Amino acid sequence: MAKKQKTPLPPGPVMVDVAGTTLTKEEKRRLRHPLVGGVILFARNFESRRQLCALTRKIHRARGEPLLIAVDHEGGRVQRFREDGFTPLPAMQALGRLWDRDPLTAMRLATEAGYVLAAELRACGVDLSFTPVLDLDYGVSQVIGNRAFHRDPRVVAMLARALAQGLAQAGMAACGKHFPGHGFVGADSHHEIPVDPRALERILKDDAAPYAWLGDAVLPAVMPAHVIYPKVDKRPAGFSRRWVQDILRGQLGYDGVVFSDDLTMEGAAVAGDILARAQAALGAGCDMVLVCNRPDLADDLLARLDVAHPPESVARIRRLMPRFAAPDWDTLQAETRHQHARRLQSQIVPG
Repeated sequence: MAKKQKTPLPPGPVMVDVAGTTLTKEEKRRLRHPLVGGVILFARNFESRRQLCALTRKIHRARGEPLLIAVDHEGGRVQRFREDGFTPLPAMQALGRLWDRDPLTAMRLATEAGYVLAAELRACGVDLSFTPVLDLDYGVSQVIGNRAFHRDPRVVAMLARALAQGLAQAGMAACGKHFPGHGFVGADSHHEIPVDPRALERILKDDAAPYAWLGDAVLPAVMPAHVIYPKVDKRPAGFSRRWVQDILRGQLGYDGVVFSDDLTMEGAAVAGDILARAQAALGAGCDMVLVCNRPDLADDLLARLDVAHPPESVARIRRLMPRFAAPDWDTLQAETRHQHARRLQSQIVPG
């Protein structure tokens, strides 16, 4: 009997997750939903490289057009895969401190960190990491902390550009977060609704400056913050047409993918239930919304969301998929470039 061909579907506007190290029947069904466009992985989805490769293959084969597979893999305390040969990566603050002593070396090591990060993920079938963090290091945000490169937006932009270059050399796009900036507020948007009282002019001059300088050519994707800036809009940035459409896309001329941050976070609760949150984010101009750690809410959203994914959003998401095949893990390990880049990471003070 001939194998039934999967119906080709364009990427939808919802990114979901999976519970464990293999796909369940229910998860396979969910991934075939027309509104799904991607899958985000977590540490719970990893027990070995072999298992991870098998999982990503099954996700990519779940439908006719492969889904985008993403992960939060920045370095430091936010590195989902740490065992079985993955290179320990420094927190980005370590690169900022190195910049203060030796800017050129810091940029070189940032590029090599981006290369190692992306090359190892791609060897295991992961398409995108939500990195780099572009928030400024004001020394007040515990959730950002040493994930930030530096307090100076010029340094942040230069190191982010260098890191993005390394990602691109391994075939991976960069995603800047959290627009326009999460570093000034102490509250953690996972558990609270942060409020930044500053005026728009100050935010654009400092926190949002790296986005303006780098643009979508360097940052093919951006993730807004679940932060309210009341002098600009009463809604969090990711739910605000003022921030996404007028400022990011209009004033800054940005034409990359805009991801919402996780809609199950407390910082998103201001918009209402899961449907209202997704509608608010998509209505503001986000191309894809994330629903993490709550498969019940993901199914609720997929059952009730009635939206046509704009062709321009589909095109942007497709541009995030790698443009060339990645070497397998053993081939990568034998490459001189990878070996050298791994050694350089040990020169950076661990974060």
